[in-house]
Amino acid sequence: MKSSVTEILGCKYPVIQGGMAWVAEHHLAAAVSEAGGFGIIGAASAPAEIVREEIRKCKALTDKPFGVNIMLLNPNADEVADIVIEEGVRAVTTGAGNPAKYMSRWKEAGVKVIPVVASSAMAVMMERAGADAVVAEGMESGGHIGSITTFALIPQVCDAVSIPVIAAGGIADGRGMAAAFMLGAEAVQMGTRFVASRESIVHEKYKEKIITSKDIDSVVTGTTTGHPVRCLRNKMTREYLNMEKEGVELMELEKLTLGSLKRAVIDGDVMTGTLMAGQIAGLIKSEESCRDIVEGIVRECDEVIGEYR
Repeated sequence: MKSSVTEILGCKYPVIQGGMAWVAEHHLAAAVSEAGGFGIIGAASAPAEIVREEIRKCKALTDKPFGVNIMLLNPNADEVADIVIEEGVRAVTTGAGNPAKYMSRWKEAGVKVIPVVASSAMAVMMERAGADAVVAEGMESGGHIGSITTFALIPQVCDAVSIPVIAAGGIADGRGMAAAFMLGAEAVQMGTRFVASRESIVHEKYKEKIITSKDIDSVVTGTTTGHPVRCLRNKMTREYLNMEKEGVELMELEKLTLGSLKRAVIDGDVMTGTLMAGQIAGLIKSEESCRDIVEGIVRECDEVIGEYR
């Protein structure tokens, strides 16, 4: 299954793994790339040298291309921006800011730049800045979200830019992939599906919460703060939402969630940890290998599209 995105990234299938903080480390990225997709290491707020180590560990596991996701609010972003060049990383995806200041350096080094956007206006801005493609992410996704649904966002972004569009948010199987293609996307990015994969380092209790969840089991916290986050309901989200209703100050809300993603991912704290997951979690019924996930979604997509030819 070829597309302009597979040509840009050098992968076999137009299936990209989201660069999730604490989740997207070298084991997962390598497994996705080995399966024919495009794995991504999530730099998050990690020190620059840790990101370098992750890149090198990923290279030791696969000779396939992979990328790094850089959160531009990370105080180490300048150093990480240089490291991806020094280490010869194929592509970067970016979030939480504008990557324009790094664009010329990355482009000169041959690094493909793919910002994550939540609106067509931001997509146009990124195209003008020199982006090779954009990930248009709808609010169905897990973690930090925008305000537009995937189904509404993708066709509008596709109409607004001439560079390839990668669809994200609410995609976990071949039906979702086929729908994204029908809306004009040339690839899909998945996060939640890979959180529950066999190669994911996420604690088994976290994976089990995803696998047993239903379509109504996610909730959005932080809407009053301007930083909405989608995650699975638990004791922490109930407390957080009650505090939001009471008008508690931002600092107190941040205390509640400080270190909560790490607690969920590493320690398996499913009560007070932040269980980031998209609305699509209800479709995930078992823990599968990255290869089975990637090949399965591509096969199903081909079957679905074939029915309508």
